[in-house]
Amino acid sequence: MIAEKSIKELENSSVALTVTVTADTIEEGYKAALNKYAATVQLKGFRKGKAPLSVMESKFGKDIREESTFNTIKEALEEALAEVEDKNKPLSYSTPELQEEETLLPFKSNSDITFTVKYDVMPVFEMPAYTGLTITVPKVELPEEVVTKEIDKLRDQNAMVIDKDGKAENGDIVTIDYVELDEEGNEVATTARKDFIFTIGSGSNFYEIDEEITGMAVGDEKTITKTYAEDSTVEGYAGKTIKLNVALKALKFRDVPALDDDFAQDIKEEYQTVEDLVKAIRKKLEDALSAKLEQVKINALTEELLKGTTISVPESMIDMEVEQAWKRYVKQTGLTEEQIERVLKYQQQTKEDLTAPWREGAEKTLRIQLIMEQVMEIEKFTADEEELQKVVDEQLADVIDEAQMNYYRTVIEDDLKFHKIAPFLQEKNTFIEGEAVGYSEFMQDSFGA
Repeated sequence: MIAEKSIKELENSSVALTVTVTADTIEEGYKAALNKYAATVQLKGFRKGKAPLSVMESKFGKDIREESTFNTIKEALEEALAEVEDKNKPLSYSTPELQEEETLLPFKSNSDITFTVKYDVMPVFEMPAYTGLTITVPKVELPEEVVTKEIDKLRDQNAMVIDKDGKAENGDIVTIDYVELDEEGNEVATTARKDFIFTIGSGSNFYEIDEEITGMAVGDEKTITKTYAEDSTVEGYAGKTIKLNVALKALKFRDVPALDDDFAQDIKEEYQTVEDLVKAIRKKLEDALSAKLEQVKINALTEELLKGTTISVPESMIDMEVEQAWKRYVKQTGLTEEQIERVLKYQQQTKEDLTAPWREGAEKTLRIQLIMEQVMEIEKFTADEEELQKVVDEQLADVIDEAQMNYYRTVIEDDLKFHKIAPFLQEKNTFIEGEAVGYSEFMQDSFGA
């Protein structure tokens, strides 16, 4: 069938496969197709299947030749792809595209046909050194005040709101009625608000009257005169003086529990003393810090690895990664794709507009993934059979089909092997502490990206 074939490497991990199909093969396919149609088509003046081939050919020869030749090209392509080296086989999501199809038409009889298809292949690259490296990471310690702050947060979360006698103070919870007064002292109805609740000192009230409310008792009513600075952020009131009638209707305070053994036991039965609670909180924060440091180490190492090699990621691979990111985005929103696209259309945007900025990150993710997979292959990581079987039993208990079982088992096995890469890289490289970074700053996303 195939007279010859050749592969030409193109940029971005794509190749051009050129195949020449013999005239004999093409003519054989054409004659088979002609006979098939002749046996089934009924022409005027002839019984079904009895029209002479010469008549069929004169009426439908061009169309039949085109159809049969394209079928032959498809078969030749399948044969050629089966024979090429693994490195030149197309990615599963990269469909070979026939190049310059118009130059092939019209197909001529008794002639060889040479066609070219283009498709993406798995990137081939030179692996960077991935062991024996020295990587600098931030120096981060857990301050005792962070532990104290976390415990205070717990106390605040467990505080009870209780009615208070006496005068309003910073931190108290007040319920007020208020209304603006005009120059004649008349109420401006559109500004009235009943049963407005806020915490003094929080600034969570439009007029910013925390100080003016301080000292009032339940049942008190007063008119506040307030002048706002020229640079005030209170919308529409910069540089203005207003009068506001305020009535304090309720006063409460947060009764924060004392840090004692009873409080510790209320948080968790296994905590018998304050010391138990503090120790557990400290360990939780230390574990979070350790996990973040481990991620930062791997991120710093992968950045170093990326510097050491060039990987041409094919477009189809990036397309697939972006599509997966789109599906995750859709799932997170809780909307359907159609609903999101309608919103985007309202904003004069498209799905492509939204996802275009994702492509750079997707390419980087793929480059890292390709390096990691190469590490896994080079080091010949294996999955522990007992652990593998345990995960299979847990996750595939309801899978009956044997083919599905084998497929998912392979996926799980690859995942277990992949998870060995990070510990291996941490063991085989040296990480030294660099500049000190504050705990709170470090725990923000910027250091884990």
